Amino acid sequence: MSIKNMTKEKNWSGQKLVSTDYLLFEAPREKHFMTGSEVLKEAIKRCTVDASVSYPITPQSEAAHLIGELWAEGYVGLYFRGENEFGVMSEVQGCAMAGARTVTTTSGPGTLRAMENFPTWSGTRIPCQLILMARGINSPLTIQPDNLEVSFLLETGCMIWYAENVQELFDMSIAAFTVAEKPDVHVPIITAVDGFFVSHTREAVMLPADDIALHPYDPYAAPLPPIDSEMPPGRFLRDPFVMKSNYISYATHASWQWEVRSAVDRSRPYAKHFLKGLVHITGDENAEVAFVACGTAAHQAKEAQRELTKLGVKSKVIKLRTIRPFPHEELLEAVQGVKYIFVPEFNVVGWLDKEVSTALYGKCDAKIIGRPRVAGGMSMPAEAILKEVFENTDLKQGA
Repeated sequence: MSIKNMTKEKNWSGQKLVSTDYLLFEAPREKHFMTGSEVLKEAIKRCTVDASVSYPITPQSEAAHLIGELWAEGYVGLYFRGENEFGVMSEVQGCAMAGARTVTTTSGPGTLRAMENFPTWSGTRIPCQLILMARGINSPLTIQPDNLEVSFLLETGCMIWYAENVQELFDMSIAAFTVAEKPDVHVPIITAVDGFFVSHTREAVMLPADDIALHPYDPYAAPLPPIDSEMPPGRFLRDPFVMKSNYISYATHASWQWEVRSAVDRSRPYAKHFLKGLVHITGDENAEVAFVACGTAAHQAKEAQRELTKLGVKSKVIKLRTIRPFPHEELLEAVQGVKYIFVPEFNVVGWLDKEVSTALYGKCDAKIIGRPRVAGGMSMPAEAILKEVFENTDLKQGA
């Protein structure tokens, strides 16, 4: 396999090159039965990925292994294992700065070990993708589902999307490259799922044929030029003038941080198109109770919503598909008229509750209840959500 074999019609593995719209919305699909890790392999297979760097940590180890199989099969240009998670994310940055479409995966403690790299990714405006299969990071040690680590990533300057199930993981992983690589965006993207609940759960998923793939990444359309033999790393990475103690250095650093966040915000119309909305709403449009959630918590909230309907309580679920950019306008519109907003989460700190409360502060009269919260691998049955609803509202069953 060689990149020299690339043509205008086909990539190096012989797949026909198609638009993202065709791949996601127009290509015929067939039903399969796969885990999240397996479906991620299928997504990357259709993305003309130049490079992937891996390091094992539960629960993403299988996903990393399966991407390695794609390299052996000729679908991924370069694949190697880093010495640790910090090394992996540094090597991802090197690949992406050199102009390669790059993907990696991690979970839990791996995320924290690599943390310094994520704001560096956004600062260098690389459009790489991290597939985050969230797990516990707390002591005592746990490998079980828990998304506390997402709270550490919120202000890194990366886009963050959250998939509820294997179908969304497939579609988001493909769309993510396209949105991240837009010249007016061009920042890293984190596609998150809840570990085990999605990574290891086998579900029905609709996939297009595997003989089509995305067009390759064009690094010369990027806002920052790639590193090659003619263009060495920018001076700000080697002898950064922003490290000097003067007004220009301070202003440069501050303005660059604002620009990174503006770039994330400019991703909104693209994300809205490819995700068919930054939020998805199910349930009663005249609801008194709204559940605002993402990932597996949204799935469980839908179970609770159906049970509340049986009990005569009108409710709806507002599933956030993007966390960064945060869908402020869409959320505010979705909660109009509700009396109570519950934010169920798989962590103890309630990072999404804080996001929701901040977004709605002074704009919404509904009472916001940041519960239930479960962590460390605990499940969130519909009964636990119903208990919170009837303990924290004046609603009555059958009212």
